[in-house]
Amino acid sequence: MRRQNLAVVLGAVARHAPLSRADVAGRVGLTRAAVSSLVDELIARGALTEAAATATGRVGRPGRALAVSGHGPAGLGLEIGVTHLGACVVDLRGEPRVWLRVEQANAGRPAGQVLAEAAALAAEAQAEAEALGLRIEGRVLAVPGVVPNGVGGLVERAPNLGWRGVRIAEHWPDPAAAPEPENEANLGALAEFWHAEPVETFVHVSAEAGIGAALVIEGRLFRGARGFAGELGHVPVHPDGPDCACGARGCLEQYAGEQAVLREAGLAQHGTGDPVALLAERAGAGHEPTLRALARAGHALGLALASAVELIDPDGLVLGGAYAELADWLLPSVRAELAARVTVRPWAPEALRPSELGRRGPLLGAALTTVRRIIADPTLLAAD
Repeated sequence: MRRQNLAVVLGAVARHAPLSRADVAGRVGLTRAAVSSLVDELIARGALTEAAATATGRVGRPGRALAVSGHGPAGLGLEIGVTHLGACVVDLRGEPRVWLRVEQANAGRPAGQVLAEAAALAAEAQAEAEALGLRIEGRVLAVPGVVPNGVGGLVERAPNLGWRGVRIAEHWPDPAAAPEPENEANLGALAEFWHAEPVETFVHVSAEAGIGAALVIEGRLFRGARGFAGELGHVPVHPDGPDCACGARGCLEQYAGEQAVLREAGLAQHGTGDPVALLAERAGAGHEPTLRALARAGHALGLALASAVELIDPDGLVLGGAYAELADWLLPSVRAELAARVTVRPWAPEALRPSELGRRGPLLGAALTTVRRIIADPTLLAAD
C-alpha cells in the first residue's frame, strides 16, 4: 500500500507541480499527515525537492512548493541505427540533459564491434550526466529489430543491421551495466504517448532504413504474443510487387521505405549525407521526381494504414521518424487512401497527424522508460 501511495504522490507532483503538501493531499485524497510522510520519503529517495516557504496570501502556515527533482535519478537511453549511434540522459522531470549522436554506418558490421562503440558513447553520456549531478538508474537501448517477449537482453533479428540472435550483455564491456534492448518503433510510440498523450489507442508508424509500427492500446504498448507486433513494413500492399529482403513480395517497404523512395526520386546514389533531409530539400524545391516518389509512398502507406484502422479501430494514427519530417508531402496521399478505404467506421482526416518528436522519438523513449518506471514505483530508488 505504501508503494502505491508513493507512486500516487509522485505522479501528482509530476503532473501538476508546483504543489504544496496540502495541495497534494487535496488532489490524491490522503490525509495531510500521510502525504507529509510520503513526501519526506520521496525527498530522501531523491525524487522530489521542496522549495523554501513562501507566502501564499492564505490563512495558515506558508506553503513550500514541491517539484520533481532535476538532480539525482535519471534514465539513460541509447540507440543503434543503421547510420548512427545515439545517447540521451533524461532527468525525472522528463527533460533531456545530455544528447549525443555519432554518424556512422552500422549495417553489416559485427554486432560486438557496434555494441562496444555504443558502450563507449554510453560512458561518455554518463560522465556528462554525473557532472550535472545526475545518477543513472536504468539503461534502455533502441534497436531496429525484433526483441522477443520473455527473453531478457536478446535481439532476435535486426535485418537492416544484419544481426540475428544477439545477446546484448555478451558484447557489453560490463555485462551488469548492459542496457535492456527494445524495438525502436515501440519506444518511439511510447515517447509520443508520454510527450503528447494525443489519444489512448493509436498506431505509430515510423521509417528510416526500414518501416516500423507500434500499437498503443488504452495507454499500453501492445507487443503481441511473442513481441513481433507492428511489422507494418512487411504488410503486402501489392501482392505481385517486387521481392522484399524478408522473402515475401510487394511489402510496404518496397514502396514507402527510405531506399525505395530515394530510387523512385532518382536520388539513390546521391552522396552520403542525410537522405531524409535531402528528400525534404528536393521536395521543398518542387523537384518533380521527388514529389512523385513521396506521393507514391504516401498511397502505399495509406493502403497499409487503412487495413490497420479497420482491424484495430484506433482513435488516431501518428507519423513518426522520417515520416514526420516528410509529412507535408506524404499526408495528402495518405489521407486520400484512408478516405477512400476506411468506409465501415467514421474516420476524420485530422486523426492522422505527424509526431512533434520526429526522429528523436526512439532515443527519448529509451531514456524515458526508466523515468516512467520510477514514477510508477519510487521504491526502485534507494533512500539516502
